[in-house]
Amino acid sequence: MSEVQTWIKETVTQNPVVLFMKGTAQFPQCGFSGRAIQLLKANGAENIVTINVLEDPAVRQGIKDYSNWPTVPQLYVKGEFVGGSDIMNEMHESGELKTLLAP
Repeated sequence: MSEVQTWIKETVTQNPVVLFMKGTAQFPQCGFSGRAIQLLKANGAENIVTINVLEDPAVRQGIKDYSNWPTVPQLYVKGEFVGGSDIMNEMHESGELKTLLAP
């Protein structure tokens, strides 16, 4: 496992809610990342750790390799990969996202 992969694994397992995204929660730099933040907040997520993949090309590629998922944003809850903004939206509509994020 590479240094980046190890760091990603530690990050997603040591924090309850982690979103790898383009930009920051305060300033998302793509619509999908912005939507992901909106969905998390709408479903009561607190203490969201966001990782701006635009700051480090190794992390940007590393998260895609780690999850075997080709796009960003990527949501992890309690160490488990959930999906991107489309999956988050479907889970929001069904109520699953709120249940998943409940403490």
